[in-house]
Amino acid sequence: MAEIATIARPYAQALFQASQSDLATTQVWLEALAAVAADAALLEFAGNPRTTNAQVIDLVQAVSKVQMTPAATNFLTAVVENDRLNALGEIAAQFQKLKNAAQGVNDAVVYSAFAIDAGSLTDLVALLEKRFAHKLNARVVIDESLIGGVRVVVGDEVFDTSVRSRLDQMKAALVA
Repeated sequence: MAEIATIARPYAQALFQASQSDLATTQVWLEALAAVAADAALLEFAGNPRTTNAQVIDLVQAVSKVQMTPAATNFLTAVVENDRLNALGEIAAQFQKLKNAAQGVNDAVVYSAFAIDAGSLTDLVALLEKRFAHKLNARVVIDESLIGGVRVVVGDEVFDTSVRSRLDQMKAALVA
């Protein structure tokens, strides 16, 4: 069976090209559909031979709790009819990458031992944008194991100023 990324790529590219006029709205409904499609019970329902494509589409639309545009309905129909509902999560991820590349933005995950208030996050993002030389969309994830400081992941680059990282470095230096 082909890799999910390989299956998802043409869908993401076609959707990206078709939705150039409103990428933000497209991303909202695509992420909502991907979240619904990640449910194992839905995938089992969709995989049942007695279930029709129309039933699957109706269920996904009802559960997604997002305003379905005609483009969203057409896209969902194409995905369901081609039996690619399980690839919706990867389609959404690849669409996000295409959108970011077009806008010159990268996604950043900021791991922190403690919650970061909005003002501090704005300051941190400004510093990180200088460090990584890209505009960043930052998302904060709490990771208490860091003890203190932050660990930032942008694509395949990692910037780690956490206490845990420094303790690991000292341990390696002492053991060596």
